[in-house]
Amino acid sequence: MSSPPSDATRDFTVADFDFDLPPELIAQHPAAERSASRLLDGRGQPPVDRIFRELPGLLNPGDLLVFNDTQVIKARLYGAKASGGAVEALIERVLPGTQEVWAHMRASKSPKPGAVVRFADAFDAEVLGRCGPDNGLFHLRLSGDPLTLLEQHGHVPLPPYITHDDSADDVRRYQTVFARSPGAVAAPTAALHFDEGVLADLAARGIGTAHVTLHVGAGTFQPVRVEKIAEHQMHSECFEVPAATVEAIAQTRARGGKVVAVGTTTLRALESAARGGTLQAGASETSIFITPGFSFRVVDRLVTNFHLPKSTLMMLVSAFAGYETVMALYRHAIAGGYRFFSYGDAMLLERREG
Repeated sequence: MSSPPSDATRDFTVADFDFDLPPELIAQHPAAERSASRLLDGRGQPPVDRIFRELPGLLNPGDLLVFNDTQVIKARLYGAKASGGAVEALIERVLPGTQEVWAHMRASKSPKPGAVVRFADAFDAEVLGRCGPDNGLFHLRLSGDPLTLLEQHGHVPLPPYITHDDSADDVRRYQTVFARSPGAVAAPTAALHFDEGVLADLAARGIGTAHVTLHVGAGTFQPVRVEKIAEHQMHSECFEVPAATVEAIAQTRARGGKVVAVGTTTLRALESAARGGTLQAGASETSIFITPGFSFRVVDRLVTNFHLPKSTLMMLVSAFAGYETVMALYRHAIAGGYRFFSYGDAMLLERREG
């Protein structure tokens, strides 16, 4: 009898990453306390059901946790065209050192270059033209500093599967406790579970921390519209890996510790920065698409939330821990009533060797 194909040689389709998820498991609100969410320890068989605040005890002294320190901006805006027609915008990217942004816009009729949109009855945005992949975004010039205007007049860009309007609680909880670099339009959700108590326990156990910055774009929710995953075009995001993080990873390797990425965004930044063979510090853009068969160079373990069916993030975690392993963990999580997506629970994965 022939053995089944390996993940690297299997011809995956989008349907391979589908699963039935009861709607009631899609978390609409965060856990009462960040670290009180559940954690599925998926490093061995059978998996172990835990609470997130137990994470420090699952790691070893000398390990290194790498976080994404991006800060979610209030990127959703509501306004009107000169004609009075309603406009909804989601700022995708703030262009550094300018009053310009790239944005997704929804309106009954798309505004033309030169048109002016009034947002929140407080400030104007001139449409400069179209931009981005397939010219799917609008290039806007705002009448003031973008980050200041968004903070004053914008709304928290909650994901499409969260059905309530943003609230003061979302302002606080759809943000990590260590966010410091504004620019994301979606949270690095695996990091939402960390609070000051967990961070203190990590330090007391001798587990190091470092950071990267990857400004998460709305493309993280972009569906895969092709059948064969190799044909999917990934969205692009800005990231930076500091020299101090490269050095911390080198020291961790030297002492035999594990590099633990907190979230898929951190993993994407680190593996993008190592595409040349060795991890390099610096800032760049990445459209890396990690699918089964990918050769990981940096990350040994991954803390991640539970992702959407048929999503690129399902493909990423399957590449990391093995397709059959991940699908079995998802079946366990659904049977056990775990909470899914941005405000949901987390799991800890080990990189599959070979």
